[in-house]
Amino acid sequence: MSPKRNVEIKENFSDEVVNGYHSFCYRDQNNQKLRYRFFRPLTGKENEKYPLVVYLHGAGSWGKDNIHQLEVAQKITSPENVKKHPCFVFAPQSPTEKKWVNTKWTFRSHTMSVKPSVQMRLVLGAIEEIIRINPVDLTRIYVCGQSMGGFGCWDIICRRPDLFAAAVPICGGADENQAAKIVSIPVWAFHGACDPCVHVERSRNMIIALKKAGGTPKYTEYPEVFHNAWDYAYSPELFDWMFSQKKSNRQSKSLQKR
Repeated sequence: MSPKRNVEIKENFSDEVVNGYHSFCYRDQNNQKLRYRFFRPLTGKENEKYPLVVYLHGAGSWGKDNIHQLEVAQKITSPENVKKHPCFVFAPQSPTEKKWVNTKWTFRSHTMSVKPSVQMRLVLGAIEEIIRINPVDLTRIYVCGQSMGGFGCWDIICRRPDLFAAAVPICGGADENQAAKIVSIPVWAFHGACDPCVHVERSRNMIIALKKAGGTPKYTEYPEVFHNAWDYAYSPELFDWMFSQKKSNRQSKSLQKR
């Protein structure tokens, strides 16, 4: 299941393959770069399509080593989970101090910018390339992430609600005024009630906004947990739920025409 080569995505064969995650670098038309890891199911069969999971890391994985984001991403590709839910995983790494969403995490609210951050724009571009050169099941594209990645998770589904079959934002926040755009996307959000870094109200308020807009999101709040809600959120139950979500064929055909 090796991808076709093109001028925008190149694999660096000198980089170590880490638990099945190969090293890549996406380059846009302005030669701006986004390093990322990509996982392919070992059981891949010719012409068989697989779901794609987009994983957005938190600030603890900032850097240029293209390794640290895998600390949490590998929860998705544990041997048990991959056997049950074979999938592609796209795990980009943001350089230090660069954000998926340009907002302060300590704010109690923010307004979504008209244009995505540079990092989010690169993420969206890389996703389009990955879809083009890999047998991705367009009805089963998921996004998850924590902290900075939780903000990114909310932001990306608001910008591309047509793209995702489900989202799992963990201890993040979003612009509640965007809720109407994503009411049809299954969401399961998580937050620690004692979070000192991102106000728990950020998740609570987004869930309230989604319900007011007609959505039916799932929300789990851990009463005694601080900022590390992801240590509890990623579980077999969550993965069973996420991989069971699927867009309609009508939605996927619309995506193919883009």
